Amino acid sequence: MPQTNLPITINPNIFGGTPVFQGTRVPVKTFFEYLENDYSLEEFLDCFPTVQREHALAVLENAWQLEYNEIVQCAS
Repeated sequence: MPQTNLPITINPNIFGGTPVFQGTRVPVKTFFEYLENDYSLEEFLDCFPTVQREHALAVLENAWQLEYNEIVQCAS
């Protein structure tokens, strides 16, 4: 089941409310863009050292669970 308390902050004073990793100004979208462009988790974390590994993994796990649940619902 997807998490409800992800390490993400949405604040209208930070990038106009763009979701960012908690305690940073790094947009979550940037993480997925890196992964889509074949960067590894390690490379992303090297480029954005303010993002905690645990936070990136939690966001990734949540996205995987959402995708999995959608696939299961379509197959049913």
